[in-house]
This record gives sequence, structure tokens and C-alpha cells, in this order.
Amino acid sequence: MTKPTTLTFDQKDAIATITLNRPEAANGINLTMADELLEAANYVAGNPDIRAVILTAEGKMFSGGGDLKSFAEEGDNLTLTVSKLLESLNAAISVFANMPKPLIIAVNGTAAGAGFSLACIGDVVIAANTAKFTMAYSAAGLTPDAGASFYLPRLVGVRKAQQLMMDNTLLTAQNALDLGILSQVTEADQLMETALYHARQYAYGPTKAYATIKQLINNSLNQPLEAQLALEGKGMLASMETHDGKEGISAFIEKRRPDFIGR
Repeated sequence: MTKPTTLTFDQKDAIATITLNRPEAANGINLTMADELLEAANYVAGNPDIRAVILTAEGKMFSGGGDLKSFAEEGDNLTLTVSKLLESLNAAISVFANMPKPLIIAVNGTAAGAGFSLACIGDVVIAANTAKFTMAYSAAGLTPDAGASFYLPRLVGVRKAQQLMMDNTLLTAQNALDLGILSQVTEADQLMETALYHARQYAYGPTKAYATIKQLINNSLNQPLEAQLALEGKGMLASMETHDGKEGISAFIEKRRPDFIGR
């Protein structure tokens, strides 16, 4: 993985942390950041030594969304540039959603537009109590991207998603928690400690089981009951053949803590 310029990347043991790092531009997503986020996503997804991933941001904002200032400077190249940006950003989101390891998102500040969209894609989403959330797209005459129209209706329901996208409602962290957008709200100075706590739990847990859980949830709203039951059965049988499945059963019978190794 090449050294990024709009992100920072850190790996300690089995945990990788990706940090959006354009605080001077509200961590706005430009083409470079989208490309680097895709490269980082592919790297963590394909690295077997990484078993949990944290996505967070530097500065006071998580992300203000697309970097509209840089877009305005594109002139006649605007459509081509944004098309390339969305291609990379959408691919990164798809990799994060389908990678066989949990993604913990730590929202340190305001998440607007595509920043809000990114905050929705995690398997666990934790926000500082000072964070705020707004779709913001239609306020600039634009429409949602980065998976907002996929995730929000599933998280909050169709009617509330319509309101959030059309009215650009400003949500506090507690509002977002109450709506089911967040998993947890914590004090701002405890955000990363809390995210790392969850990451450690997953990094030393049954990685293959987590992968199947992600797959089942991703498929659940697009499958009839019988098809979903079949997928669950397939996943259960496969998990019983893994090292961690066998270890988990043995540990339960022997009344001891399981030693999961991610295989």
C-alpha cells in the first residue's frame, strides 16, 4: 500500500485504523481521497493479519462530504472528475461492506453529506456526544450518494429517510442513536478508546463467523424467507467446520474461554 496523502493508516497487531486527514478542508472527499480510501479498503480486506478495521477522522469534523470547493474549480471537467470520484468511493464502500472482517466507525465530529453516508456503513458505529449529522445534499441542489439511499431506509425506515434527505434535518448524536443510525454514543475524549475496545473484541474473535454474519445481514432484506433460511443453514454448517467453530463448541462444553484464531 502506497503512503496516502489524504488519509493516515496505522496497523497495530490485528487492528487497522484508517483516518480521514484533511481537517483543513473539513475532511472533504476529493478524488485523491476517494482513490486512497479504495486502496486502503482493498488492503485491509485482503490482509489476513488484519481482523478488525476502524475508520475515523482527524480534527473537529468527521467529514463535510464531497469537497464542493474543489468541484467548483473543475470547470468543464466537473462531471468527469466527480464520476471518477464516485467510482472509487462506491468501490471502497462495497469493499468495506463485503470484507470478511468487522468495520468500526468512530465519528469524531459533524458528518454531513457523504460524510453522513460513510458513517452509516459500519458494522459498529460509535459517535462522540458532540457529533452532529445532516444529509445536506438537497441544500446544495444535489442528491444523495455513497450508499445513503441504501443504508438510511434500512436503518430508520422509508418515511424518516425521506425527511432526513429532503429537509436536511440536523441530528445530534443522541438523535442518531435513538433512530438506530448509531450503535453507541460516548464522551468525545473516550471515542477512540471505545472504538479500540470493540476492535479488540473482534480482532480476537471468530473472524469467519463475523464474515458470514455480515453476509447474512447484507442479504436479509433482498431475500425471501426460504432463501435466507437456506443461507443461514449453509453458514451454520460451514462455521462448524472452521477451527474457531470447533474451538467454540469445545470451550462451551469445557466451560472455558475460547481461543479464537480467525480460521
